[in-house]
Amino acid sequence: MVTQAPETRIVDAYRVACDGGEGALGHPRVWLQIPQDKGYVECPYCDAKLVHRDFEGKV
Repeated sequence: MVTQAPETRIVDAYRVACDGGEGALGHPRVWLQIPQDKGYVECPYCDAKLVHRDFEGKV
């Protein structure tokens, strides 16, 4: 069995929503705050990594 790497998304805001995508196969929408010193946050449901545009390529 092959495990896929979590998705990485580049975003423009420091407060972002994640619903896992894929309609009914996703998860409940959660709002996440990206720490301005860290530049990214990981969704606790789907492990997607949401990276602020200012930190693209740095994390």
